[in-house]
Amino acid sequence: MPATLVPDIENPIPAGAPAIYPPRKRWTRDECQSLESTGLWNRDKFELIDGELIAKMSKNRPHSIVLMLVAEWLRGVFGPYHLNLESPVDVAPEDNPSSEPEPDIAVLSKDGNEYPKTFPPAADVRLLVEISDSTLAFDLGPKARLYARAGIADYWVFDIQARRIIVHRDPSKGAYSSVIAYSEGEQVAPLAHPNALVAVSSVFPTRQT
Repeated sequence: MPATLVPDIENPIPAGAPAIYPPRKRWTRDECQSLESTGLWNRDKFELIDGELIAKMSKNRPHSIVLMLVAEWLRGVFGPYHLNLESPVDVAPEDNPSSEPEPDIAVLSKDGNEYPKTFPPAADVRLLVEISDSTLAFDLGPKARLYARAGIADYWVFDIQARRIIVHRDPSKGAYSSVIAYSEGEQVAPLAHPNALVAVSSVFPTRQT
């Protein structure tokens, strides 16, 4: 009777066997635009990051509330025409062909009307904001590296679950050398407006009793 092979759950690939995965399609901006022009798909449901199409998560109420509160505060600090809401920005030249990130908010150094046909360049981004619920690992990982390579000096992640703001600064060699989490009871201000302190507790939904 032949021996029964028992699968190794911890290491399902037999020793010496090559790790072969199905082929994966890497996308470019131009390809996405061409496909969108055919009307066969809804580009608004995806975000292009490092050549991969990432499905956008649906906006739940906590996300919508934080977006509203943060945008209201930033309009008061920088003015309404300097906010780029849920719209693409350019990144580093080497990343632009394969990445088209759509941060929740980008604060621009110029009036948004000055970009009628192009995305704002990374050099014009004074503060970039991502609001994270289920996407925290992605925003702290691949997106942070993408924004660091673009030289974006001030990148904030609003962590809804932990009610904190994770501030990334000092981009160098594709990473942020300064990453500090500010919790409730603390304040932080943008690099571009150091006197405009925001209380962390003021940009998250009121706790339910």
